Amino acid sequence: MAIGEEMFYALARTSMSPIIYEVLDFASGLTDAKGQLLTQGNGVTGFIGMLSFMVKETLTKFEGDLKPGDVIIVNDPYGGGGSHLSDVGLVMPIFYGGEIVAFAANKAHWTEVGGKDPGSWTTDSTEIYQEGLQFPAVKLFNEGNINQALVDILAANVRFPDLSLGDMWAQVAGLRTGERRFQELCQKFGKEVVLKSVEYMLDYGEQMAREELKRLPKGVYEVEDFIDDDGLGHGPLNVRCKVTITDDEFIVDFTGSHKQVPGPINCSFTGLVSAVRTIFLAATNPSQDVNDGVFRPLKIIAEKGSILNAERPAPVSTYWESMIFGADMVWKALSSVLPDRLTAGHLESVCSVIVSGTHPETNEPFLIVEPSVGGWGAGEGMDGQNGQFCIGDGETFNVPIEVAETRYGVRLQEYSLTADGTGAGQFRGGAGAVRSYEALTDGQFVTASFGRNKYPVWGAAGGANGSNNKIEIVRKDGTKEGPFGKCARKTLNQGDVVRLITATGGGYGDPTLRDPNQVAEDVRNGWVTVDQAKEIYGVMIDPFTFTVVEPVANNS
Repeated sequence: MAIGEEMFYALARTSMSPIIYEVLDFASGLTDAKGQLLTQGNGVTGFIGMLSFMVKETLTKFEGDLKPGDVIIVNDPYGGGGSHLSDVGLVMPIFYGGEIVAFAANKAHWTEVGGKDPGSWTTDSTEIYQEGLQFPAVKLFNEGNINQALVDILAANVRFPDLSLGDMWAQVAGLRTGERRFQELCQKFGKEVVLKSVEYMLDYGEQMAREELKRLPKGVYEVEDFIDDDGLGHGPLNVRCKVTITDDEFIVDFTGSHKQVPGPINCSFTGLVSAVRTIFLAATNPSQDVNDGVFRPLKIIAEKGSILNAERPAPVSTYWESMIFGADMVWKALSSVLPDRLTAGHLESVCSVIVSGTHPETNEPFLIVEPSVGGWGAGEGMDGQNGQFCIGDGETFNVPIEVAETRYGVRLQEYSLTADGTGAGQFRGGAGAVRSYEALTDGQFVTASFGRNKYPVWGAAGGANGSNNKIEIVRKDGTKEGPFGKCARKTLNQGDVVRLITATGGGYGDPTLRDPNQVAEDVRNGWVTVDQAKEIYGVMIDPFTFTVVEPVANNS
């Protein structure tokens, strides 16, 4: 566990891109010699499991041909990569006593991997070849010697080579940290003791998961919902989910979901597995240390050629719109039977944005690539949380305003919480956020993908739905464009503002059961208006004193 943490910090502190050292859009960890995950330090929850697939792809391709000092690079979504091309993985075999005893692996979002658009993801790609360089598990290092030809190809095909190569070397530093520490572990305690401990750790993870599984309500739970569109106008796209819980298995079946689509919201099976693992942990034992033994009772089914198990060459650059939607469906299916662990719905989408252009002071190109925070759903006995990243992003962070305004050619006009009055309930959904970028030069552009733009966040146990994610553009002359959920390379000139608005989470429970004094506090704090308090919660609030007017309308 300590080795995994040290690997994580080594990568973060030596990276070049804000999306890694500020946002923490990466994961790192160790697997055993078979590719079974042992420990993972990650900012991005959606990467749980992807390291295992990367290592297993490496073992399949290089069986008998791995040597000390080798480093494999992989980002192919259909060959172990699992997400999109921007998430580049590195794998290093760890040798001790002449044999492979473990693997060090990490996966990080590079600012650039080439492709037709700056930032290497977009909402209008139609095949994976438009989305950047593909690394189908090839050797970046061979016995400690760098493959310079590969590095030269990489540098010639990305728009910001200093950032991409800098992040690559940071990942190498993380791997070498893991290699050194694991070898020290073997030297201190002996190889056999360490390998036996690894077996015990995996078996213990399975044992804990099965004990928790026995406590879950047995049965079959089904739900259906719709992804807005694929970015090219095709939609809505149905997702069906059936969760079957027995004493021995936790089966998630997405049979009947929409076929893969021309636009880039498709997800590979690896990505789907990682997302569902997150909800499996939330439903069973969220505080449990993660390893592959934990997931042995979990079984996931998705038809090949569907948006949740797409096949090459389907585009996948905004894969999170279907990947996280898959997790959201498991969440929705179980929310009514696990109210102590699963809340109402949250913003669901990464709500990711790219802003690119020229810096007004340096005349150098800049590139913002970042996710957005939004509202989480209320739950049993608790209001939803304000301004948090979606479940796929996990423990990541936003780019601070000071960093954004220093490094990029934009001004932050607004960064605030929304107060749209949605997500009503006995417990209120958490607020989304508004983040507004003003362009400081002409010829900038914005690309963004904000899912759940047409279908609102869902409430639970009688709570109201939350709101929608959306994008607006306010031109310098005051004219407005939007709201819309996806855009590709919309031009921004000096003085134009793009407003990124994320959803309020779903409410939990009947709104008329909310404590009237809490409703008064909500009005005081600006979460709901006096009129909304009366119409939705049935509570009369004095607009001057922000106190409850007697008699209380809902008789609470």
